[in-house]
Amino acid sequence: MDPVVIPILVAAIVVVFLVAATVRIVPQARRYNIERFGRYRRTLQPGLNFVLPVADRVNTKLDVREQVYSSDPKPVITEDNLVVNIDTVLYYQITDPRAAAYEVADYLQAIDQLTVTTLRNVIGSMDLEGTLTSREEINARLRAVLDDATGKWGIRVNRVEIKAIDPPNTIKEAMEKQMRAERDKRAAILHAEGERQAKILTAEGTKQKDILEAQGTQQAMILRADGESKAVELVFQSVHRNNADAKVLAYKYLETLPHLAQSENNTFWVIPGELTEAVRAVTSAFGDRSEMGSPATAQREEAAGGDGTPKGDGAPEIEADPTLALDAAAAADEAAKQAAVAVSDAKAEAEAAGEVQRPGRGPV
Repeated sequence: MDPVVIPILVAAIVVVFLVAATVRIVPQARRYNIERFGRYRRTLQPGLNFVLPVADRVNTKLDVREQVYSSDPKPVITEDNLVVNIDTVLYYQITDPRAAAYEVADYLQAIDQLTVTTLRNVIGSMDLEGTLTSREEINARLRAVLDDATGKWGIRVNRVEIKAIDPPNTIKEAMEKQMRAERDKRAAILHAEGERQAKILTAEGTKQKDILEAQGTQQAMILRADGESKAVELVFQSVHRNNADAKVLAYKYLETLPHLAQSENNTFWVIPGELTEAVRAVTSAFGDRSEMGSPATAQREEAAGGDGTPKGDGAPEIEADPTLALDAAAAADEAAKQAAVAVSDAKAEAEAAGEVQRPGRGPV
């Protein structure tokens, strides 16, 4: 080999080495701390950078993106002397690469230990129930303490979250029993409230129903009584307007007798004791004494005085009017016949039913 070529090759290798040692390319979101002869010189930014070969060297390479750090469960004692294990999640970001590299030896360990001590201070002033229900308050107090302490380390704590709070197994069982009892209590209360509302609504419905039925019955009775009152008033006015005497009233009484046996459900019919007296009054009123033909009637007529008053204990009789025409006698005759026929028909229907009762006797 030519002796001149060897020095040239050596020189080229040295130049390449010097160029490689001089140029530093920093990726995005990275920061390089440069030391010159062991002393911090500067921090390289992303992109192409030049340094002095041999004199400058890269001490630390840091990632300035937001990072997540999850710590292991740490035992913490509450105010009511219960040990709970708490997991925390930390979101942090490096804001000053120089401070993060030179102000603290291991910033992750420092943050972890600071989180544990802060948790023990915060949880130590709360009972178990307060610890389980005050996560937002605990997170806020943790972040305030960590942000204040890590500021001088060139680190910003963006967020601190409690991932899990694990009480002892015995406490878990007691809490489950308590929760079950609370649920049973609420279920019983809701069931009782439902039954109470149902009974109230049922009672109100029954009350309204009874009130409406009573009002309906009242209105019906009032209307019925009003109708009967008007009917009686019309009959009364008609009777007094036409000046009806005992003859007409006795005849209407006989007309009503057949209706007593017209009902389909009538199996028991009572013949009133005044029937014979009414027939006698009609016949005597129209002057027809031959239809009755009974010895008792003849005796009463003979016992009567000239003034028309009875001498014995018999019922008073209506005196015959000598001025009655033959038409009145025929009408009385016909009325007596109709009454006798009506009575015979009624007796026949009652005997067919098997329960006819005469005055002073039992059923035949």
